[in-house]
Amino acid sequence: MIGTTLLLALRSIARHKLRSFLTILGIIIGVGAVVTMVTLGKATTAAVQKQISALGTNILQVRPGQGFGRGGGGPRPPDFKPEDVTAIAAQVAGVTAVAPQASATATGIYEGANWSTTVNGTTDAIWQVQPWPLVKGRTWTPAEEQAGKAVCVIGNTVRKNLFPGIDAVGKRFRIGAVSCDVIGVLTTRGQAGFGGDQDDTVVMPIKAVQRRFTGSRDIRLMLVGVDTRFATSAVQSSMTDLLRERRGITVGKDDDFNIFDTKQISDTLTGTTTLLTSIVAVVAAISLVVGGIGIMNIMLVSVTERTREIGIRLAIGAVAREVLLQFLVEAVALSCLGGLIGLVVAQGVIGIITPLIQVPWIFVPEINVVAFAISAVIGVVFGYFPARRAAGLNPIDALRHE
Repeated sequence: MIGTTLLLALRSIARHKLRSFLTILGIIIGVGAVVTMVTLGKATTAAVQKQISALGTNILQVRPGQGFGRGGGGPRPPDFKPEDVTAIAAQVAGVTAVAPQASATATGIYEGANWSTTVNGTTDAIWQVQPWPLVKGRTWTPAEEQAGKAVCVIGNTVRKNLFPGIDAVGKRFRIGAVSCDVIGVLTTRGQAGFGGDQDDTVVMPIKAVQRRFTGSRDIRLMLVGVDTRFATSAVQSSMTDLLRERRGITVGKDDDFNIFDTKQISDTLTGTTTLLTSIVAVVAAISLVVGGIGIMNIMLVSVTERTREIGIRLAIGAVAREVLLQFLVEAVALSCLGGLIGLVVAQGVIGIITPLIQVPWIFVPEINVVAFAISAVIGVVFGYFPARRAAGLNPIDALRHE
């Protein structure tokens, strides 16, 4: 009986192809929108986590000030000194290495090509704290670092813009007013978690940058590697106590520096993208309800159009539950068809959008299954009332209907 009823429902849908398509359009849009939004949200979350992980694991970022900016409009907090780096490395348990950083913006020039980039000065501890493999070449030696020699390791973006199609290692180019020898090229990392191109960088020994670019020994950022056997929170607490003592911050006064855990940053960004994805998915799901209302309206019209057909079926022996089942199956078939088309449309849209926003294409089976199941449930919920109305018709009145 179910098979016969389903066959009748499909024949009815096929007889009115345009009307059937317009009926399920809301379901197609709803399912497609929900699947697309949730999948893109998860893809964005995965991309953010990958970008944050590129910064390294078990790393603490130490900056002067109470946030990323100066904040509060007050005087600028003092930068760190090289002695602070030495103290943290020697006195805080669980610290594997400390990489100070000093940076400046400069334009690189090589044989007519020029490119504005960021010059980052650091020590060889950076390769221990934040591993970044080289495509070719080497990093600087302790002697080159101690002497502040103008040697550099460049990112892939700098390589492409200053040395297109040629081997950059061994070349000398001008960065600002400094002639620098390229000794290595870094692997590609891509976009950073907070935006910006991680590959758009020139890395040099910190003494070279301090002498020739910043003009001071001040340090604006320290990257601190934490031993995996230690809790980052405990290391962060010990570091806070040490820096408060070294910077003369008395009890009751706020820190004039901040320490960020990269894992906390990752968790915060992941939570934010997940929340936004949920909100957008709920908004998109409203169109599913609208699609269900559309199915109910069309089914009510269908009942009115087929009143005589219903009357004939009832007059020759069909029982009310058979009529109810026929119209209910028809509504569910419409919803499921719309759900299937919506899933296909969603995958097509996702395949187009992901390269544009530079996130990975991922398939989320659970959201596809849930979206399809919801479309079937909508067919049952919104199809029941028209089906019930058809089953409740009086055979005599139905046969008289014009």
